[in-house]
Amino acid sequence: MAIGSKRHHSARRGGRQPALVLLTWYDASRRELPWRAKPGKASDPYRVWLSEIMLQQTTVAAVTPYYRAFLKRWPNVCALAGAPLDDILGAWAGLGYYSRARNLHRTAHTVASEHSGVFPATAAELRKLPGIGAYTSAAIAAIVFTEPVAALDANGERVMSRLFAVKERLPKSRAKLLALAQQIIPHDRPGDFTQALMDLGSAICTPRKPVCGKCPLARQCRAFALGLAEKLPRKMAKRVRPLKRGAAFVALDASGAVYLEKRPENGLLGAMLQPPLSKWQKIFPRAAQAIEIAPFTGKWSKRSGIVRHGFTHFELEMEVYVARFKSRPNGEGRWYSPDELPSAALPTVMRKVISHALA
Repeated sequence: MAIGSKRHHSARRGGRQPALVLLTWYDASRRELPWRAKPGKASDPYRVWLSEIMLQQTTVAAVTPYYRAFLKRWPNVCALAGAPLDDILGAWAGLGYYSRARNLHRTAHTVASEHSGVFPATAAELRKLPGIGAYTSAAIAAIVFTEPVAALDANGERVMSRLFAVKERLPKSRAKLLALAQQIIPHDRPGDFTQALMDLGSAICTPRKPVCGKCPLARQCRAFALGLAEKLPRKMAKRVRPLKRGAAFVALDASGAVYLEKRPENGLLGAMLQPPLSKWQKIFPRAAQAIEIAPFTGKWSKRSGIVRHGFTHFELEMEVYVARFKSRPNGEGRWYSPDELPSAALPTVMRKVISHALA
């Protein structure tokens, strides 16, 4: 049966269409967010873009302090384009998914140099920029430029899955959910509709124990009518992530400075800093083997315990070796003083390693 068939119009039962009901609720209950324009005010494309990139795979609570710090340091896209990548990575450190920061820098350069500092105004053109995919381009186009194009983040997907009782599993159902959202998106307020879905999914249509009794869409919601709200959306079973192991070598000088190297720009944690590491394999290197691959000759001692960290596709465990040097050995990296470490471009896992070494 086609998406626009009679079966799916059941979401309009109970009087007004879902978009109008949702927008009425949004006008009274919208969240105040630092990147969100006040009612009646135009949205800033730079602020919306920056927030959407930061919010990928990350919560509002985690993003907000990073967003405020970025905006204070780089108030517009041209300022961000002129910043060194190392500074951006340092400011991003701890937020995770570091390819976002590299793409942020690339996009800023592109907008500043090829578009005179002005963001493209359509989803199709925005998608040509580095790191901007289907969702992000549609969200920016709808929120900033009022293009009537559907954009569904995880909250929006959950709301639409329940509203229309879509039983196909995510992510396979995404195209269907987008088509359904496109059918009901209001052409006069597409940005508010997009943000209303976000807010409803965050506050009421939550992943567990949705507060259906307070939901403005309860009368139109097929999943609520069928008693399926908490069971939708259905998702594919998660794959078991493989476990990798390795060794980290934390070299310290007499002042407490730490020797760090920069990772290759492409790939996992690209262009970020790290202590020297062994290869990540199925087993830990033996102590004698680890000392042989240490970056400098010295008295390396293994700390008790291990550092654990989860990446998207695998789990990592590392043993940590520490050595202190009266004079600094030379290497391809450089030594970072204790005062420099807080702002260094160190991903969370490497900060864990250093903290373990100093404990």
